[in-house]
Amino acid sequence: MGTMIGRIVNEAPDLELVGGIDVQEGTLFGTEVVPSARIDEFLQAKRPDVLIDFTVAAAAVENIKAAARNNVALVVGTTGFSPEQRDVIRGTVEGHVPAVISSNFSVGVNIFWKLVREAARQLGDYDIEVTEAHHRYKKDAPSGTAKTILEILDQELGNREKVYGRVGETERKGEIGVHAIRGGDIVGDHAVLFAGNFECIEISHRAYDRAIFAQGAVRAARWVAGREPRIYTMQEVLGI
Repeated sequence: MGTMIGRIVNEAPDLELVGGIDVQEGTLFGTEVVPSARIDEFLQAKRPDVLIDFTVAAAAVENIKAAARNNVALVVGTTGFSPEQRDVIRGTVEGHVPAVISSNFSVGVNIFWKLVREAARQLGDYDIEVTEAHHRYKKDAPSGTAKTILEILDQELGNREKVYGRVGETERKGEIGVHAIRGGDIVGDHAVLFAGNFECIEISHRAYDRAIFAQGAVRAARWVAGREPRIYTMQEVLGI
């Protein structure tokens, strides 16, 4: 993701790639990449408008703190945050810097979430199953996008029990089933099934290339610079 985002920024006539931060030093399209231990030094020297973070939860929290210390706006696509880490992020960002934080920067997924919300409002008495599939190297499960789906369902239907996979005698009641698939190079598939008597409705989204996430993140970076210091959603960026 870092390389893909770097390429899009580097090729954009209205943006400037000033460097990167990684575990080890190096270069990215002719710009300096510094070790994460030097992030404050890097931000003070380069003075970027926006820091885009696609890392892992623990690293992202520290990167967000560094950006806030140096008054740099944020775009965060990292997932897998614990509730405690989310609280730290909220306290770090609110009132200090503007940040777009989303579990998915795809335009299509944000429309998908809107459709799921509307379906939940109309089909709350149907049985609901959430399925997601990703490549074999994805670290967190369920995916951040699937967790956002569950948050939307909870907001519309109340906090229903979640059952993660099923085995043995598992007679269905009022729970929401959640299923995570890992294999091969699957970029990202998500589906929500609303099953009633005599009919089923399935809303799904399939990503074929990670470029959609990178393009969305860059779109968010253009939008967030200069905003009021708080956390924004990708839906706000898209005006939906």
